[in-house]
Amino acid sequence: MTIDSALLHAKLKEFFGFDSFKADQERIIRHLVDGNNAFVLMPTGGGKSLCYQLPALVMEGTAIVVSPLIALMKNQVDAIRGFVAGNDGIAHFLNSSLNKAQIAEVRNDLLSGATKLLYVAPESLTKAENIAMLKEIRISFYAVDEAHCISEWGHDFRPEYRRIRNIIEDISVAPIIALTATATPKVQSDIIRNLGMTDATVFKSSFNRPNLYYEIRDKSDPKRDIIKYIKQNPGKSGIIYCLSRKKVEEMAELLNINGIKAAPYHAGLDAKTRAENQDRFLMEDVDVIVATIAFGMGIDKPDVRFVIHYDIPKSIEGYYQETGRAGRDGKEGQCITFYSYKDIQKLEKFMQGKPVAEQEIGKQLLMETVAYAESNTCRRKLLLSYFGEDYHVDNCGACDNCLHPKRQFDGREEMSLVIELIQSLPEHFKMEHIANILAGESNSIIKSYKHDRLELFGAGKDHSVRFWSAVIHQGLILHLLHKDIESYGLLSVTAEGLKFYENPYELMLTEDREFAEGEDDDDEVAGASVRGGGGGDEQLLAMLKELRREVAKKRNLQPWVIFGDPSLEDMSIMYPITVDELKNCQGVGEGKARKFGKPFLDLIARYVEENEIDRPDDFVMKSIVNKSVNKVFIIQSVDRKLPLEDIADAKGMDMEELLSEIEAIVYSGTKLNLDYYIEQTLDDDVVDEIYEYFHDEAESDSLEVVMEDLRDDYDELEVRLVRLKFLCEVAN
Repeated sequence: MTIDSALLHAKLKEFFGFDSFKADQERIIRHLVDGNNAFVLMPTGGGKSLCYQLPALVMEGTAIVVSPLIALMKNQVDAIRGFVAGNDGIAHFLNSSLNKAQIAEVRNDLLSGATKLLYVAPESLTKAENIAMLKEIRISFYAVDEAHCISEWGHDFRPEYRRIRNIIEDISVAPIIALTATATPKVQSDIIRNLGMTDATVFKSSFNRPNLYYEIRDKSDPKRDIIKYIKQNPGKSGIIYCLSRKKVEEMAELLNINGIKAAPYHAGLDAKTRAENQDRFLMEDVDVIVATIAFGMGIDKPDVRFVIHYDIPKSIEGYYQETGRAGRDGKEGQCITFYSYKDIQKLEKFMQGKPVAEQEIGKQLLMETVAYAESNTCRRKLLLSYFGEDYHVDNCGACDNCLHPKRQFDGREEMSLVIELIQSLPEHFKMEHIANILAGESNSIIKSYKHDRLELFGAGKDHSVRFWSAVIHQGLILHLLHKDIESYGLLSVTAEGLKFYENPYELMLTEDREFAEGEDDDDEVAGASVRGGGGGDEQLLAMLKELRREVAKKRNLQPWVIFGDPSLEDMSIMYPITVDELKNCQGVGEGKARKFGKPFLDLIARYVEENEIDRPDDFVMKSIVNKSVNKVFIIQSVDRKLPLEDIADAKGMDMEELLSEIEAIVYSGTKLNLDYYIEQTLDDDVVDEIYEYFHDEAESDSLEVVMEDLRDDYDELEVRLVRLKFLCEVAN
């Protein structure tokens, strides 16, 4: 089929209202219209959808668009019907959400030739009745959207996508256009091979999105940081990504409590609620959508001004695609990600139980994310390098590392050491293995290869494993080293690396970045510190500790019973001067704030006034009132003096889980009377001895420290029960 350029431009204006094509759009469309296969690699916001929508509208027959998400299909179909007024039959979708009458309507419009675009979920494409129906119509071409779902190395692998080629051959062969916003060279070849389109022309746009600002933040107090950021950017649209449905719900509720219009979006919500929340976001009834990765693929909202990752994504591809939903109109787009290594450990745990090959792939993708987060190199350079594109500007001016550069050093000796080690080994190894050898960190794998006996083992022990990983990562970006994706990331030295080794030159590298441990998702239990520590007013902290000693002495208590160190550290950062503000400090519930808070608040108020301190924007984050059904049930059951075993059984918990719940209740300041249970299960002298220890000797409420002090004279259950009794009677 031949269509001249003038007609294409006329149809572009008629249907979409644009006067000209973006970048490669016209070349791609002409290529497809001429009956050829195409592979389109274009960043989010680059205009991928138009590459198949316009040809579908001008070619004879119906274009079949394979799309992974029902929400995306509805969004796209509504958009096409909006472009072509008065003809709703021009675009349809076919998926599990349709009833029999709706399917009959789709069938009639298809057979009559009215439908130019049919969006199909890969699962629906495999159904025999749908294949039979599609055999009856003329197909102009197949468009495989979000094509990275084909590849196990892609970030949203969908096994159904790997069957698409066989189904196309069963229905009728026609040109294929595969489109994705994120694909490494490995994923690209996987897609092309699996779709049987090795003759496809590859149209690759630059992955650089110059209007996006990239930043990685320490995950020490993310909720507070997020609320503060949104309050400072009122009325702007944004997406917050969380990895769990529970966190999505909590975050959306927290935002609303703090006066920010937000809605949740995840696969656990029913289809109607999801669609309503998505529409509210698109129609600007809510400013922020809090979502799992299920939200956003293909959502055409050009003015998303910020994308925040509460949790680090599982891969760089996932990160790139999700951040790409910001600033699609070419204007401001802020991409902020909170990072702690704790999140990485959680993600690694989730992988356990999966096939070994899948675990290996997942772990390697995760390690790429760690290297990106912890690096001090230009983030734009790192991202583009990951997708096989070089970025030659020294300072992009739009990422945290370029705006706040870290100290650099001449790393020629360090890089030479890395190259020497890799070259000296007869086999190839991964980044962590090489870094461990250089740092002198032994483990079972290193011992099994006898690498702890190498001359170079510990040759760089003055630096950490993290430091050596950062050096290796920069070696990859500089093409001195190569990582083989096919063999799960084994390292080798490139020809360029060998030249450098033979004749080293100045090589300015950045030092690695240290991160705090990160926050815990669960309620604070047993005085566990959530904050990474530090960063507060040291003078005030010293004064608060002195005051705590005085109060403890007067009340004849151990200082930790009054307030734990994490609570005092928070006070030295937040400068609370009211009871409500004090309750926002970790480990301080209503009971503790009212029982012990006054002298501390008075001291802080005086200190703030005398030192003319600007308190943090007088910003106070409102907390979610804990409405846990479990907690209400536990409190009521204890009041009724039910045995703890019966309470645990009623909620399907084991004793360990129940005790943790009770500890969370008590540490938030609620007083429970467990005497009835303790008297039935523990000897009086055991209770007296442990109670006396907590009252007179314990310097901390840490279970680990307590068990060590008591030298295994008592079991953990006894200690935890008496600690609860002590806290309820003395601290709360």
